[in-house]
Amino acid sequence: MKLVTLRLEEPPTVVDAGIGVHGVATSHDVFRLPDLWQLHLYNYAGELSLGQSVHAIRPGHVSLVPPNTEVHFHYRGRSEHFYVHLRLHDGGTARVVPVMQDAAAESTRLADLLRHAVTAMSASPSRASAEVWAALWRIAELPRSEGTGRHHPFVAAAQAYIEEHLAGPLSVPDVARAVGISHTHLTRVFRAETGLTVVSYVRRRRLQRARHLLLSSTLSITAIAGAVGIADLQAFNKACRRELGASPRHIRVAGHERASGEVLATSVE
Repeated sequence: MKLVTLRLEEPPTVVDAGIGVHGVATSHDVFRLPDLWQLHLYNYAGELSLGQSVHAIRPGHVSLVPPNTEVHFHYRGRSEHFYVHLRLHDGGTARVVPVMQDAAAESTRLADLLRHAVTAMSASPSRASAEVWAALWRIAELPRSEGTGRHHPFVAAAQAYIEEHLAGPLSVPDVARAVGISHTHLTRVFRAETGLTVVSYVRRRRLQRARHLLLSSTLSITAIAGAVGIADLQAFNKACRRELGASPRHIRVAGHERASGEVLATSVE
């Protein structure tokens, strides 16, 4: 499987976006963009090759080809796809993804994003870049088959469910039921992927969110406890001391003192 490296900390510069129609006059195209990435979302069956690397094209598949790469497209009749030619910027965390992926259930959402990018391109290039940026993040986070170092799809689904329900009661059976697998199976794959039990992960995410709210909001400590699903104040205090090393009040005061010191230092400079 051929892999490419993306850096997505900044929105890309979209140079062109549209719907390509191929396979009418010829069954084979050779294409290379010296300075730009190629993003395609396919609605046909065919074949793409880069050197010795050959990839099947199927409806719902998405490909990312790096700049200055000669790519061969082989068609089987009239073939349509969304295309985007873009420039990625340096910096940020690297994301390694396959050249070709099956977007599966995500293909509909990706098509919506790319359709918006195409229609926005002439009037608002910055809007087009935002839509493509969202599409690239979704592509970078598509689940892969086992052995490729990416999240098991059930783990990704469980984490998404947990994020949406942190403020309410969360049990392992609840999460497993929402994901559609057994309690035992979820427990096994979750620990294998994250190194944590589901319960430990939920506790960590609740306290991370609590810390953010303590430092960045004016919500009362009681409200914050409720917002992260630990409505009992005594339990919330214990959880903060255990996970964050201090009481909620101390975390908030220390954060304000640190922020005040930074403002003072900036003013003196």
